[in-house]
Amino acid sequence: MTTIGDLLDALSQELAAPGVPPSRTEARDLIAGVLDQPRFWPSAHRDDPLDAATEEAIRAAAARRAEGMPIQYAIGRATFRHLTLNVDPRVLIPRPETELLVDLVLAAQRGGKGRVVDVGTGSGAIALALAAEGSFDEVHAIDLSPGALELARENAAVVPEEKRSRLRFHEGSLLEPVMGTLFDTVVSNPPYIAMSERAELPALVREWEPSMALFAGDGGMWAIRNLVPQAAEVLVPGGLLALEVDSRRADLAVAAVRDDGRFTDIETRLDLTGRPRFVVARRQER
Repeated sequence: MTTIGDLLDALSQELAAPGVPPSRTEARDLIAGVLDQPRFWPSAHRDDPLDAATEEAIRAAAARRAEGMPIQYAIGRATFRHLTLNVDPRVLIPRPETELLVDLVLAAQRGGKGRVVDVGTGSGAIALALAAEGSFDEVHAIDLSPGALELARENAAVVPEEKRSRLRFHEGSLLEPVMGTLFDTVVSNPPYIAMSERAELPALVREWEPSMALFAGDGGMWAIRNLVPQAAEVLVPGGLLALEVDSRRADLAVAAVRDDGRFTDIETRLDLTGRPRFVVARRQER
C-alpha cells in the first residue's frame, strides 16, 4: 500500500519544473490541501498508509497542478480567515489582503449591526466571513455570475448553522438587485484592473481566474465609479462604505467617493505591504 511518504517523494519529482531540482514544498502543500490538513502534516505522517481512492484524488489534483492550474483550483479549496472555501475557475482565489477588508468592516461597525451587503461576492469569502464572525442581522451577497453565486451558496455551509439563516444571495450587477433596501454597510472587492494591464498579471492569474472578476472598463474604474452612487442610495445615514481598490488608483477611488458629494470621513487604509489598498467612508445625513 502506498504511504504518504511514497506519494510525497513521487509528486516532488513529478511537479518539479524542467531543469529545476525537485521541491517537496508544493507536493506537501498539495497533499495537505486535498486531505484538509495543516501544511506540515504530510511530512510528519510519512508512514501513514493511503487508500486507493485518496491516492487517486491526490494524483488527480497533482495532474491539474502540473497542467499549470493554480494549486487552490487544483485542490478545489482555499482558506480565508477561519474558513475553508470551495473554489474553482468560476471565482477569484481569495487573497490575504482581502481578509483585512473584513477586519476593517468588523472594527468600524463594532462587530456588526443591521444589514451588510457584499458586492461581487465570488466565492462568498467576505460575506461568509462577516456572517460567521459578525453579529449582523442580515448578510447579503451579490454577484453577476450565476456560477459564482452557485459556489457561494455551496460555501454557506461553512457558516455556523445558527447564523446561516441571516444570509441572502442575489444575482445581478453591482447593487441593482437590492436597490430600495437600506443597508448599514456596503462592502466590495470589485474588479479594478484595466484591460490594458492584462499582460502585466502573472500567468496563473490572467490564464485561470475569471476575467469578469478581474477587469473593469474605464481604465479599471468602471465598477467603482458606478458602485459609489448606488451605495449612497442604499446606505443609511452614517452607514459604512468599504472598498478594496487598486493601490495605483486609490486616489481615483477616493475622488469618486468625494465627488459623489454624499459621503464624509473618506479615508484610505494600507495593506500589509504599506500600499493604499482600501477606501472607507460614511454616508452623510440625508
